[in-house]
Amino acid sequence: MNSEPTVSVRYMTLDVEKSVEFYVSHLGFELEWKQPPAFGAIKLGALRILLSGPGSSGAKPMPDGSTPIPGGWNRIQVFVDDIAEKVQVLRAAGCQFRGEIVKGVGGSQIILDDPSGNPIELWQSA
Repeated sequence: MNSEPTVSVRYMTLDVEKSVEFYVSHLGFELEWKQPPAFGAIKLGALRILLSGPGSSGAKPMPDGSTPIPGGWNRIQVFVDDIAEKVQVLRAAGCQFRGEIVKGVGGSQIILDDPSGNPIELWQSA
């Protein structure tokens, strides 16, 4: 049995393959398993992201007819050692950000969008 607890977060995605590649290539996640186009599971430490694509149970319409979609502002936070360097590398790779690095008393942050528009906060402690 794994002694490290796992926290799972579901992100809706428009393209499971593209999203898995993004998280693995750019943010160091490991692929647990995937079954495109419906589902993928990736992991970084104790964080597991469940990528729900078209056709997954997580993408089924709600009773009121609304459909779960990617995006919003709730987000995971990924710790980085050098935020300026990480942003430079990600921008060079064509990744999209919602703004610029914001510095506060506790550290620095910036919001990165995955290929479906789901936000990821990159964080560097002060």
